[in-house]
Amino acid sequence: MEERPIIIKRKKVIAGGHHGGSWKVAFADFATAMMAFFLVLWLTATASPEQKLAVEGYFRDPVGFTEGGSPNPVDLEGSASVVNEASPDIESSQIQIEDQVVDQLSETLEQRRMEELFQELKDRIEQNQTLQEFKDQLLIDITDEGLRIQIVDRSGRPMFDSGRAELKYYSQNILFELAKTLGSVDNKLSITGHTDATPFGGRPGYTNWELSADRANTARRALVAGGVRSGQIARVVGLSDSVLFDKEDPTAPVNRRISIIVLNKKTAEGIQSSAGQSDEPLIDLTRPSEAEQNAAKEKLESGEWLQEKPEPASGELNW
Repeated sequence: MEERPIIIKRKKVIAGGHHGGSWKVAFADFATAMMAFFLVLWLTATASPEQKLAVEGYFRDPVGFTEGGSPNPVDLEGSASVVNEASPDIESSQIQIEDQVVDQLSETLEQRRMEELFQELKDRIEQNQTLQEFKDQLLIDITDEGLRIQIVDRSGRPMFDSGRAELKYYSQNILFELAKTLGSVDNKLSITGHTDATPFGGRPGYTNWELSADRANTARRALVAGGVRSGQIARVVGLSDSVLFDKEDPTAPVNRRISIIVLNKKTAEGIQSSAGQSDEPLIDLTRPSEAEQNAAKEKLESGEWLQEKPEPASGELNW
């Protein structure tokens, strides 16, 4: 039987049949360029002659044009120039609102710092052996002026000897321990001395006012020795028995106390302002007014002062 020949058919592949997607990228670039071109044509057709001159000047000298005029030659009512042309009333009201917001945030942050300091002092009293022993004499609260720490007398355990301004050794240790925390803050401090209503009769001319002030100053020296910066002290005051802690019993030991206040910013600024540290100039009442100065100058130039003679006093000869 005769065998059939095996025929193999080969297909010829023509190169370059498929070019991928690069033509799409090129067409997209072309479309973008055409859109930008037609946008320029539209702006040129709708621009006024003044705007065209402004554009021409910008391209000839961009630096000089920007320094001498607006950086936006063509205003499309959405540029920064619209904001710059806002009325002064609107700008001032916006600034005022922003200042109020900043002040509120500042007060909130300061209040939070006071609360954190309050908790830190409470923890220190609980952990420190010296303060733990006298924690019933330490009263801490937050007032409108700031964080207040009051060290009060107890029966049989006073801060000072009777009628004296020298600290007891344990009172000095309390102030030293408190100074470690108070010296770490940036706030100003106010120190106030208080007495009870018992009149002081140890020395002539020396009253509870002098005694309370001397005790407050003694507490100041102890705090500075314990770590408080001397420039941190804003006020040292003696109030005698004018502000009693226990109004029902004016002679109670608790009325004899030292009050330390970590001042907030508002109170500290108020103390400086009331002490004459304000930036506003004071009015000199002894200085003549401008009208009086002008009148005196006219009299001096006209010689009117030379013609005036004083009226003779009663019983005085007019030479």
